[in-house]
Amino acid sequence: MGEEKTIRGGKNVALSVLAVVILCVLLFPVFWIVVTSLKTEQEIFRIPPTIIPEQLNLNSYAAQVENGDFNMFHSFFNSFIISMGAMVIAVVLAVPASYGIAKYKFKGRGMMLLGFLVTQMLPVAVLLTPMFMMFKGMHVYNTPIAAIIADATIGIPFSILILKNYFASIPKELEEAAYIDGCNRFTAFVRVLIPVAKPGVMVCAIFSFLYAWGDLAYGMTFIIDQQKRPITAGIFNFMGQYGTKWSYLTAFAVVTIIPVTLIFIFMQKYIISGMTSGAVKG
Repeated sequence: MGEEKTIRGGKNVALSVLAVVILCVLLFPVFWIVVTSLKTEQEIFRIPPTIIPEQLNLNSYAAQVENGDFNMFHSFFNSFIISMGAMVIAVVLAVPASYGIAKYKFKGRGMMLLGFLVTQMLPVAVLLTPMFMMFKGMHVYNTPIAAIIADATIGIPFSILILKNYFASIPKELEEAAYIDGCNRFTAFVRVLIPVAKPGVMVCAIFSFLYAWGDLAYGMTFIIDQQKRPITAGIFNFMGQYGTKWSYLTAFAVVTIIPVTLIFIFMQKYIISGMTSGAVKG
């Protein structure tokens, strides 16, 4: 491991200014969404546009908590249930599957990994029709179960590809030491290997949750009742045939990104360590 280099002088200032400029460019769309949600409809379409709202409009946020099909709390609860369900399924299935792929040699292992990789490349539109027919046959169409299973199909391949490297990087001697201490294969896997791979498991859980939280296609296609739909589908309630309520739409978008922002703020150490540890071990 090489020593960390310290950047000083003018180069440090230039890189810092460049980093601030890039950050401002990346965050400007979020800033504009928040500002737009606080404007009146008349001020939104004013030319030249105003950077700061001249008249603070909170009606767009107040409308989110009113009773009805567009109730924010219903949408939040629906998205939370779907995201948690997809996350649990992805983690429970991906952890043992990635361990088996990493630690056992069997015919077709390479093709299996290639299959998981290919599923990450398939467009969502290609999967909608077969999934629709499958859920219809299973009698789970228009229920949260359909969206949970569909979203889990996104998280499972990603989690397996990430966790495979974690389990492959764990020394075989560590597992053998657990056998000497009285563990069988299952207890060694649960008590020793999973705790060692905890950063990777946390990353897979977080991203599986975020994939499901941000999903739109599956929630719109497999759930037709408005009160059962996730929060991302609720944004389209404000896009009508004859116009769009931009203040309401942006306010709903702000509410939607709050959980994502909180997850990245409080879980960033797990995300960073989880995404890098598997690449440098072994």
